[in-house]
Amino acid sequence: MRYVLVLLLIVIFGYALALVLQNSTEVSVDLLFSQVPAMRLGLLLLLTLALGIIVGLLLAVQIFRVFQTNWEIKRLRKDIDHLRKEQIHTAQLAAAEAVANANTKHEKTVLDVVEEPRNSNHL
Repeated sequence: MRYVLVLLLIVIFGYALALVLQNSTEVSVDLLFSQVPAMRLGLLLLLTLALGIIVGLLLAVQIFRVFQTNWEIKRLRKDIDHLRKEQIHTAQLAAAEAVANANTKHEKTVLDVVEEPRNSNHL
């Protein structure tokens, strides 16, 4: 992979050099804030290409960050939903266990209570 990148850089450098050498016509350039009276057309093309690549890379990085943030938000929402379901399930199990323990204690207390016969003479 490294050799492919080096080869690609050499090809791009050769193309840029050929572009400058083939387009040697001088033109005047207005750069909004200043004016260059004479600049080679090939050099102007290279500067424009470099500026376009830099702006494109910066925009691509910014757009990738937006997508990456959205993916992270979706993943975290799924995790939250999973944890909520797990928490509800745990709470239901705890409630069922508490009810079972309460019923067991209630049965024991009911069995332990001995009813005394009531006499109507005790008024």
